[in-house]
Amino acid sequence: MASKAKKKKSIEELDQVLENEHRIRKAFKDKDWAEIKSSDSWMIFKVMSECVEGFEKLAKIGPCVTIFGSARVKPDHKYYRIAEDIAAELVNHGYGVITGGGPGIMEAGNKGARRAGGKSVGLNIFLPHEQKGNPYIDPDKLITFDYFFVRKLMFVKYSQGFIIMPGGFGTLDELTEALTLIQTKKIGRFPIVMVGKKFWAGWMKWVEDVLVEEKMVSPEDLELFSLVDTPAEAVKVIDEFYARYLLSPNF
Repeated sequence: MASKAKKKKSIEELDQVLENEHRIRKAFKDKDWAEIKSSDSWMIFKVMSECVEGFEKLAKIGPCVTIFGSARVKPDHKYYRIAEDIAAELVNHGYGVITGGGPGIMEAGNKGARRAGGKSVGLNIFLPHEQKGNPYIDPDKLITFDYFFVRKLMFVKYSQGFIIMPGGFGTLDELTEALTLIQTKKIGRFPIVMVGKKFWAGWMKWVEDVLVEEKMVSPEDLELFSLVDTPAEAVKVIDEFYARYLLSPNF
């Protein structure tokens, strides 16, 4: 039985290697004008349709905060519980909750919003190994995208704040894109709250000791985000940010 499972795993790994090689070869293959016109032109319409669907659905949901974090975190993990409590606290303070719609931290965010009776939004993505929307998303507030860049546009456009829980490359991508857009003044500033001082300590040290020290970023850029440990601290940062402008979640 163990030998059979091992053989199956080897076949799956080989299939993955062959698929990756096919993608690389395809990327370097010259396209003629007919191929470019048929594939790339139609892709524009697909992108437009995703934008229209996102704009139409999300424009109606009101103020929301997006919670980012690892899809690999299980329900019994402390980060899952913290994310769930943050979501519930956000709802209690008048915000809806947006997540990437998948499992792990995303599921925890939607679960916390549902628990507190608030709006629970999921912006899902089609992946090679299919990511299904988690069961705590409001049925009328689930959107599934093909393109990561359209999905990230929706996160930025319709969020009043970002909560960055521990996560991997995807979480770092979403964090650094938001920081870049604010730093370069492509969008207005909004609160970015990183949760888990111990988890983010290594990243913070690298930013301070390497990026700032070598003048790749300015010391003032470190003020673009906050670092906290508890749900109450996370929500307080967002509340205080908007209190400075005499705004409430109902603006």
